[in-house]
Amino acid sequence: MAVHSNILRDTAHQGDALPTRDMRRHRRIPLSLAGRFMRADRNEFNCQLKNISVGGALVTTPHAPEIGERVVAYFDHLGGIEGVVTRQTADGFAFAFKVTEYKREKLAAQIMWLINRGDYPEEAGRLHERVGTRGRRTTLKVDDVIIDVELLDLSASGASIGTPARPPIGSFVIAGKTRAIVRRHHEHGIGLQFLTLLPPEALRDSFP
Repeated sequence: MAVHSNILRDTAHQGDALPTRDMRRHRRIPLSLAGRFMRADRNEFNCQLKNISVGGALVTTPHAPEIGERVVAYFDHLGGIEGVVTRQTADGFAFAFKVTEYKREKLAAQIMWLINRGDYPEEAGRLHERVGTRGRRTTLKVDDVIIDVELLDLSASGASIGTPARPPIGSFVIAGKTRAIVRRHHEHGIGLQFLTLLPPEALRDSFP
């Protein structure tokens, strides 16, 4: 079953790595990814991601840094994440992220994409009912380029866009006024998942 973004921001008391306040705000998701981390002295070591939320992560490594030490970790598909070590474990350490809100939103989308990949084969499963909008136009911003595209269908969680452009799967774009992640390529364009669920009034504002 696909996982919504709010699973990453609920009030469940989970999360090995976070301070008390963050443990109440962010739910930890099991996710195994290879990575490396750099300690404050700039030495680098291999590690393995064990679980993650938008607020912190738990990793395994025989080279655990000190509590309170600032680290920068690099994981496959997630890139670099800066944080502060909150505790050591028997086989690694936990750290709380020190990132901007924009980076946190991107991270939430990346985590969703990674844990939902198996739920989205060639004809991607859909979390919400789609409404056909073929013939309507909107814009798609890829990096710093804005292009005119066709809005094929739309739902609270995503959209299908008609365009010859093929941004890489997992990349971030802005459709209309809404930030989204590219989930798939199809015959007529691309399928997008919004970073947040949009209620009907927000859909009207984002795609008039």
